[in-house]
Amino acid sequence: MLTRRIFSALVVLLMLAGGAPAQDQSIVVASTTSTQDSGLFDHILPLFEKKTGIGVKIVAQGTGQALDTGRRGDADVVFVHAKAQEEKFIEEGFGVKRFDVMYNDFVLVGPKSDPAGVSGTKDIAAALIAIKAKKAAFVSRGDRSGTHSAELGLWKTTGIDIEAARGPWYKEIGQGMGAALNAAAAMNAYTLSDRGTWLSFKNRGELDIAVEGDKRLFNQYGVMLVNPHKHPSVKVEAGQRFIDWLISPEGQKAIGEYKIDGQQLFFPNAQRGRS
Repeated sequence: MLTRRIFSALVVLLMLAGGAPAQDQSIVVASTTSTQDSGLFDHILPLFEKKTGIGVKIVAQGTGQALDTGRRGDADVVFVHAKAQEEKFIEEGFGVKRFDVMYNDFVLVGPKSDPAGVSGTKDIAAALIAIKAKKAAFVSRGDRSGTHSAELGLWKTTGIDIEAARGPWYKEIGQGMGAALNAAAAMNAYTLSDRGTWLSFKNRGELDIAVEGDKRLFNQYGVMLVNPHKHPSVKVEAGQRFIDWLISPEGQKAIGEYKIDGQQLFFPNAQRGRS
């Protein structure tokens, strides 16, 4: 805890020492469609804004797009869920430091008729192999999001080259999680979803969870301040206060308390590790 406070104070002092002008009390956070579509921000942002007086504007995009927004300096904070991409963002000098915030998991959802015969199983690789073998309809986000990256990684574990194997059964839509679930519901197709968005999704039609519980479906979220040395316009003080609040006991409690129909959508784990 002490180390984090010292780090946060040093970031702010370095900017102040450089003669940075006073910053207004609002920040832009580039985040994922899953944190927006799940309703998490509607729950936690009023608590943060009431405590600090700092307004937060969310730009909800796929993780790849959100990181690009940070690279351009069009956001102060990036809050996403693709750790390898996040670490690259830091290594390239676009972010100051990455912090774990929370996790949940992915689920494979599909039609209750279950044309691939995978419902109730726990092996995601075997399920994808069956979907491809049966040429059952599958909706891919195709948007460079954390979920899309996870999906491509899961196809890789099966040994299937999805770029070569894809056909009319595999539908890339280039849109967010809510849109992918709507498309899957309309087409009676399978798709990979983060659990948070699935639990908050109302237009399920004939969709249900087909596969869950595989450890390969783990879904970690991280947060980073955009590097002010790359982009002097970054609102360091306000952005760092948001990060500090997210990973503080108060912010972690708020995340853990967000539930839909008694089910917890995200599980705080900021104290388990930093990178």
